[in-house]
Amino acid sequence: VKINIIDIRNFTKDKHKSVDDYSYGGGPGMVLKPEPIVEAVEDIYKKDPGWINSKIIIASAQGKLFNQEIAKELSTREKIIFICGRYEGIDDRIHRLIKAEEISIGDYVLTGGEIPVMVMIDVIIRMLPGVLGKEESMRNDSFFDGLLDYPHFTRPEEYRGYKVPEILLSGNHKKIEKWRRKQSLLRTMIRRPDLLIDRKFTKEELKIIDDFKTSD
Repeated sequence: VKINIIDIRNFTKDKHKSVDDYSYGGGPGMVLKPEPIVEAVEDIYKKDPGWINSKIIIASAQGKLFNQEIAKELSTREKIIFICGRYEGIDDRIHRLIKAEEISIGDYVLTGGEIPVMVMIDVIIRMLPGVLGKEESMRNDSFFDGLLDYPHFTRPEEYRGYKVPEILLSGNHKKIEKWRRKQSLLRTMIRRPDLLIDRKFTKEELKIIDDFKTSD
């Protein structure tokens, strides 16, 4: 993985190297100008034409919500350009001129797009082969298969009256896997039911849900 940082101030034409200006129509806050961003991207293309068809992402609170599925897709791409938003926003013409997609990491506003971009890069990179010590860890991550992760326990077996579930001490890997799958599904149902709206459930998962509702 190679990351290059580009300062868009290098693509300004005034002595103050201004990258922002007042918003047409009035209102608080400054807006990022189109010239520095568009010309910075064009300079990338000029230096290496291989970047011309690369994915361009703008970190923005108005964008599509970033998730594991988007990260999976992005991890297959050889080249990605990230643009960090700032101030009140960026000139809306930029999206059309460089064919960029806006992506958000959550329904809240940060000072700038640097942190969201770092979050996205971290999620994408850890999905690449050889990055994690054990790739199995990634497959067990929350959201990797659309569910939250199952509960984890380590030594001691009992702490202040709370014991590790017996099934995890049994050594029966098939039963442990089944237990973990059940806990993962139930945890998702309780904490993040929105993740299950479009899910195609297996027969085993439907039985777990039915048993859970019956026990209620």
